[in-house]
Amino acid sequence: MIGKKNFMLAMCFFAGFKATHAQTSSDGRTGNIISTAVPFLLVAPDARSGAMGETGAATTPDISSTHWNPSKLAFLNDSYGFSVSYSPWMQKFVPDINMAYLNGYYKLDDRNVLGASLRYFSYGDIQMTGEQSQDLGVYNPNELAFDATLARSFGNNFSLGLSARYIYSNLSSGFVNGANQNIAATAFAADISGYYRSDKKPFAGKEATYSAGLNISNIGTKIQHTEGGPKDFLPTNMRLGGALTYHADELSDLTFTIDANKLLVPTLPNSTKSVPAAIFGSFSDAPGGFSEELQELNFGFGAEYMYNKQFAVRVGYFYESPEKGNRNYLTLGAGLKYNIMNIDMAYIAASTQKSPLAQTLRFTLAFNFAEVAAAVKK
Repeated sequence: MIGKKNFMLAMCFFAGFKATHAQTSSDGRTGNIISTAVPFLLVAPDARSGAMGETGAATTPDISSTHWNPSKLAFLNDSYGFSVSYSPWMQKFVPDINMAYLNGYYKLDDRNVLGASLRYFSYGDIQMTGEQSQDLGVYNPNELAFDATLARSFGNNFSLGLSARYIYSNLSSGFVNGANQNIAATAFAADISGYYRSDKKPFAGKEATYSAGLNISNIGTKIQHTEGGPKDFLPTNMRLGGALTYHADELSDLTFTIDANKLLVPTLPNSTKSVPAAIFGSFSDAPGGFSEELQELNFGFGAEYMYNKQFAVRVGYFYESPEKGNRNYLTLGAGLKYNIMNIDMAYIAASTQKSPLAQTLRFTLAFNFAEVAAAVKK
């Protein structure tokens, strides 16, 4: 038996994302929700994209591109960099559930870039009690993912990226679920991605840059949380996006972006399909036919105003069909570059039924060590 805090955990993930077909989940999502394991892999980890409606497939490259579209790393200008992001989870109810995201990259040469990231999701401390209310100690469920990325540019306009991922999920290791022993689960996955950006072109009397990106993430093994129990699909996801950056003058840039996402897993739960069959079948397996397949798409819309490459104001909107989760919310944020440091923050203006991150601030802190080295030489 677990203490009162287990109720909040159920709201977060356990029952919320591993929901049965056609119900209201514990995190407020409604409709015919698609079920996957380790859904923390889909949580927006950084503040910049989080403030722009959770878009990132085609936005201008930054250190957090590792999550949104790894191929964008190939077009980063500086030699190396590092960032850390922090996202509280359902902070209004539970103070110690959160996700931390560490990210960095290093340019091998003009074309090739190595990236790495570590994502850690902590469900906080849970007081365990037995059937007779005896103290069984404190337990800390957690999940993590470690990524390694290689991105390569092909000329000035196109790049490809490949990421490898190790996933560890320890939600209830050592406890018995029915007749099965719960275990810490592991899995391996990969991302494949591409990015295109145009040269500056005339637009509305000024100049503009167009970009497009595609990232298919979490292609990998199934994952098993109980000995002898079922194996669940990873949240394999296809993200397709486009962006337009309008260069209003020498100091001002205005970017508009849109992302579309689709989970490449079976619509119905408890499928025994192989991973390749599930990916290709995900475009035509919805019981409601093509109309339900369209409902499985969710969209992010974002805008960013950047002044002098130092100050940014951002806004966005995330939309999910009422039949497939009904997450719809406005996002806001800002960014500041000071000397060698970038500070970004994001805020989701929504009720807690629309997003577990509602009414909380998320932060990303990035450092450009190449600029530090240059400053020391001066």
